[in-house]
Amino acid sequence: MKRRFVLLGIVALLTAYNAFAQSSSKTGQVPGKADPWAGFRFLVGSWEAKTTGGVAHAQASAEYSFRLELRDHVMARHSRSGTCAAPDDFDCQHNDLLYIYPSGNGSALQAIYFDNEGHVIHYDVSTPKTGSAVFLSDPGQPGPQFRLSYELRDGLMSGKFAMKMPGQGEFLSYLEWSGKRE
Repeated sequence: MKRRFVLLGIVALLTAYNAFAQSSSKTGQVPGKADPWAGFRFLVGSWEAKTTGGVAHAQASAEYSFRLELRDHVMARHSRSGTCAAPDDFDCQHNDLLYIYPSGNGSALQAIYFDNEGHVIHYDVSTPKTGSAVFLSDPGQPGPQFRLSYELRDGLMSGKFAMKMPGQGEFLSYLEWSGKRE
């Protein structure tokens, strides 16, 4: 009789675990746990980017995409260069990767950026309002502080990469772009 109850208990546990695993693999989320990507899902998709301003004085078009990867544990942005006319010090063949991931405690998101020029930038990430994301580097690190921002309004995604040099009071816009979902 005890063996039967133990066997029934094991079957019940396996059934519950299987249901949990299936629901988690379909959504990428643990049932009952908050979605860490809720404020960032507006970014998901492929986007066109056409420069609209900034001190880089570049006239460029490109494409980028945000997608959830690794069973929704990481959001990745991949960019691809397009046409470009810019000053000699602007890299028209620019490519980069941005990975957004939960911090060690899981309650906040962080990001790391890599590009083909050898830059690596660590960001803290926030969503100050619906349809908006801000990536801010640590002001305590040597060199400039960086801010990358995205805002979706009326189907148009606008982006801005700005920097603040040590001792400078305000961020200076380096490059701005906008475009529609492809």
